[in-house]
Amino acid sequence: MAHAGIKTVILLSFVLAVGFLLVILSCALWGNWLPLLVAFTFVLAPLPNALFARCGGDDFSTEYDGSGPADLGRFITAFVVVTGFALPLVLAHSEVITPGACVMSIAGGALVYGTILAYSATFKEESSDYD
Repeated sequence: MAHAGIKTVILLSFVLAVGFLLVILSCALWGNWLPLLVAFTFVLAPLPNALFARCGGDDFSTEYDGSGPADLGRFITAFVVVTGFALPLVLAHSEVITPGACVMSIAGGALVYGTILAYSATFKEESSDYD
């Protein structure tokens, strides 16, 4: 999508609001605010990938396309995303939260993270040949 319009922004903001609503309802309906940690993990998940994405190797190396810092950013991002999905499951298994709160928290967190990914993919700046 080279030209994302206002409809894309409205759709992404609506999905993000539904995701946060599910996470907050998973906390408020059952009176336990621990599932709110899931929202923080999914909001923080893209940060290492975004920070380390600019760290690349030299242009003369043709053996390997990735770099150490970029791979570290992907690893930390994957670790935080898995934590975001696993934390409600662990809390539900230990009966700290109810299974309904677990499902709502995972669904809301997935919507939040998916919206962040869709936004970054939609509005990604294309590099030109003259940079």
